[in-house]
Amino acid sequence: MMGAGKTTLGRMLARELRYGFVDTDDLLEKAVGKTINQLFAEEGEAAFRQLESQVLAQVCAFTKLVIATGGGIILRRDNWSYLHHGIIIWLDVPVEILYKRLAEDTTRPLLQDTDPQGKLRSLLEQRQALYNQADLRITITAEETSEQIIKRIIEAIPSVLKQSQASPNGH
Repeated sequence: MMGAGKTTLGRMLARELRYGFVDTDDLLEKAVGKTINQLFAEEGEAAFRQLESQVLAQVCAFTKLVIATGGGIILRRDNWSYLHHGIIIWLDVPVEILYKRLAEDTTRPLLQDTDPQGKLRSLLEQRQALYNQADLRITITAEETSEQIIKRIIEAIPSVLKQSQASPNGH
């Protein structure tokens, strides 16, 4: 979800693993020369999601790369095949914490709503079943530091790798 810390934690995880890092939103903005807000306003969410898929298709082929994606990237079924080139991590953050983090953020087109906290709750409810398909779910609390979260992710990755090697269609 937006505000979960994908970019911050992604950069830290990449550093820790000695991998490269990309944020699909940043790449998309650079490619089209517009902000996400401008894209949503001028071309709509469907056009944004199409461009987002194109960016993901290009970056998923790289190895030793941590990719932070937009929280809605999972809405398109074809994106799952791209995501499964690696380990999918869901940063599961309670709506109250997301709201607190995003309260002053005016750059989120999906939060341009009279009830942003309700909108976050609604988005999470819509996406929860898809997020549950992630390889690794990291539930985050308000008290945890970024360093503690990264440590938990790194400790959990080997169990995901063992599971995927054991399954007949492992990814």
